[in-house]
Amino acid sequence: MFTLSELWSVSERQGRYKLLKPWWEVFMDYLVLLMLMVSILAGTLLLSRDGIVCVPIQSLSSNYSADSPIPPFTSGPTPAEGPAKGRRTNLDFQQYVYISQVCYHEALPWFSRFLPYVTLLQSLLLLASGCFWFHFPLTSARIEHFLAILAKCCESPWTSRALSRTAKLDSAHSRPPEEEQAVKPQVHPVLTSITRQSSLDSGTDSPLLVRAGSISNTAAQASPCPSSLSRCSTLSSLTFPEPASLPKAAPVVPEGSRPGPTLDRSDGEQARALFERVRRFRAHCESSDIIYKVYTAQTVFKVLKFAVIVSYTAPLLGSISFSHICQPHSHALTGYQVFQCSHSLASVLRKLMQAYVSLVVLYGLLGIYTLFWIFHKSLRQYSFQHLREVGSILDAPDLSNDLAFLLHMTDQYDPLLAQRLSVFLSPVSETRLMEENLERRWSATRLRSMITSDHQGRSMLQLVAVPRLPPALFTLSQLEVLKLELIGDAKLTAQISNMAALRELHLYHCSATVEPTALVVLQERLESLHLTFTQAAEIPGWIYSLRGLQELHLTGRLASEASVGRGWALGSLRHLRHLRVLTLRGMVQRIPGELSEIAGSLVRLEIHNEGARLLVLTGLRRLVGLAELELQGCQLERLPSALLALTGLRSLDLQHNCLRTLEELLGLQHLRRLSCLRLAHNRVLALPSSVGVLRALELLDLAHNQLQSLPPALFTLHRLRRLLLAGNLLEELPAEVGALTLLTELDLSGNRLESLPKELFTNCVELRALNVANNSLGSLHPGLGCLRHLSQLDVQGNNLEELPVELGCCSGLRGGGLLVESWLLHTLPCHIRDFLQQARSQSCASSETNSRPNSDCFPTFSTAQWSFYTAIESRI
Repeated sequence: MFTLSELWSVSERQGRYKLLKPWWEVFMDYLVLLMLMVSILAGTLLLSRDGIVCVPIQSLSSNYSADSPIPPFTSGPTPAEGPAKGRRTNLDFQQYVYISQVCYHEALPWFSRFLPYVTLLQSLLLLASGCFWFHFPLTSARIEHFLAILAKCCESPWTSRALSRTAKLDSAHSRPPEEEQAVKPQVHPVLTSITRQSSLDSGTDSPLLVRAGSISNTAAQASPCPSSLSRCSTLSSLTFPEPASLPKAAPVVPEGSRPGPTLDRSDGEQARALFERVRRFRAHCESSDIIYKVYTAQTVFKVLKFAVIVSYTAPLLGSISFSHICQPHSHALTGYQVFQCSHSLASVLRKLMQAYVSLVVLYGLLGIYTLFWIFHKSLRQYSFQHLREVGSILDAPDLSNDLAFLLHMTDQYDPLLAQRLSVFLSPVSETRLMEENLERRWSATRLRSMITSDHQGRSMLQLVAVPRLPPALFTLSQLEVLKLELIGDAKLTAQISNMAALRELHLYHCSATVEPTALVVLQERLESLHLTFTQAAEIPGWIYSLRGLQELHLTGRLASEASVGRGWALGSLRHLRHLRVLTLRGMVQRIPGELSEIAGSLVRLEIHNEGARLLVLTGLRRLVGLAELELQGCQLERLPSALLALTGLRSLDLQHNCLRTLEELLGLQHLRRLSCLRLAHNRVLALPSSVGVLRALELLDLAHNQLQSLPPALFTLHRLRRLLLAGNLLEELPAEVGALTLLTELDLSGNRLESLPKELFTNCVELRALNVANNSLGSLHPGLGCLRHLSQLDVQGNNLEELPVELGCCSGLRGGGLLVESWLLHTLPCHIRDFLQQARSQSCASSETNSRPNSDCFPTFSTAQWSFYTAIESRI
């Protein structure tokens, strides 16, 4: 038993398949249905009324023996004898029935008895072969998926919206100016208000399916029905005049922000999902042509079946006769050997079979036409050229293989179906949808709520993983720093001119494109650019034309395996005449020679090579105006000789290299302005006495090396203010350290010191930060109380047994400046300990109060994080 729901699903599925049946397939289905009816009628007649009537043939030699009496033979009635009685056969009714049954099976040909049943089987076979490609496992899934997508495309409100907008543009471009001016006064305010309402069309029978060329014919007729269909039809049929003067940035305003129907959020998300579904289905179907092959094989089978049926059925039609001669070998039972039999259904059966053969011939002709259509047209290629000619969809791509074949089949049913599908194949249509979604989701109010402050107090906005830049972004006139991360299509339009305060731009893995008008604005206003990429080929060429740029930070793989040995070349930097800071974070084999073009303006150069060896440094000789140089992670083993040419150098940073010796320090005596030298995280074993030639040095960082002692020449650098010696192997600090009277910071943590010289406390009275953590100190010198300016003291991780009471004289340590184990605090007098603890609590409270404004930014940070997760989830 079948339930009604099962029968309904079967009928619904068959109704969907009709979209893929051209007119000849429908005609062939009806022909097969007629064949079935003819076969069933003939078979019914055979079952209910079929039979033959047999009478014996009088013959002296055969039917009777010599001993049998021969009845008198009269050829006709005799007037004397009365009416004719017929020829007497001496057979009763049972003998006639027996002879008829025997002769039906022996004398009647098989095709007269079984031809209707054979034709019934043939018709069922043709019926099955007609829909085989709908049920074949390799094709049915694709066909059902295609029909489901096509139904979604027809139901989507975005389809009606896109076709309506296309129709308006086509009618606007095709109408002459005189007619435009004549139509303008005819737009009624009521109709204008109707067109602003939301489109609710979701069917395939919408008036929006009218071709673009026929829109002007229906423009004057508006539906009187106030339903959603009438509103859609009014929207698609009316042509709105555009203003004569539009701003240059007008094309970037999305459709959702202009007067007209807008999609709600659910419709927009469904349309985005449908775009992705169509994209995946297209990639899947264009990879093979199995549907085309199965349909071709099915058509070939139909034609071959037609040839076989006609070849054996047509000759048999002539053998269907009314009378037959039967010799049943029943002489002993009836006394006759030859019988004349008549087939009562012969004439009806012959006519039915003739009708059947004529239907088969028509079926075969349609099959031959189908084969001609298949091989004559290129069904594995589909072009939307007809839509481009009428101006409907200009960017719909050409299709191939199974998807192209399916669209050819739907064109035979209704060409407008392909037009609706083309909306979701068009990149421009997808771009418009994304712009509308962005305009709705990323409003100006939401963007302003996400603005935070950076470490310099500037207003900053960070956008992560959004599909495109929201148009409302360009309305933030007070924004100073813009960070864009993981944005696939970051297009800076002419509306960036509204961002008058923008000075810094960060592009983290963003393929940013800039319009010419926007480039002019960036050339005048942008001062700092941070660009992060994967390969050097991703660097956009427009950054080399930012003539007002002052800082350029490039992070990414600047060299490939093919470029090893010759390095990596920047673009032309001659236009960056105001560039002062250049940062390169990536694998660089040589100093780019292009830096000579900006040698006059470049002040700071940073190269972070991520552990790759920097082979050629001769390019530094040309940067005579360089004031700050950082070469980190470049695998340098000696100080570069090219540094001797940088006479104006003030800061040199060579951290995270492989320096073992510093004998070349003597060559740096010409760098009379060098005030900062950072050599931390190297392998320096000893500090040479030539360090004393660096008279202008104010900061020396030798942390995390392998120094065991310090030369006396180090303490002749009377301008030294910061000395960082953490993480070495020092066992003693020389008393000459007292000569550094201007010293404000001394870091000796992570060494092997057992004591500190008293000269450090008596002479270095300007000391503000002292770090002696993780040493072997047994006690602190009482002269510690002389350091009146000391505000940070770290003595953790030592062998101290008590703290000197002189700590109470260091007023700067109040407020948490003393870092020590808590149990050591109990060695101090109660009034000093209580005073320090109270001060620490107040300091914590004050610092918490001072950090309160920063904590107020936490909800904004959470919103940004939520936006990031939402964007990532939508992309997935």
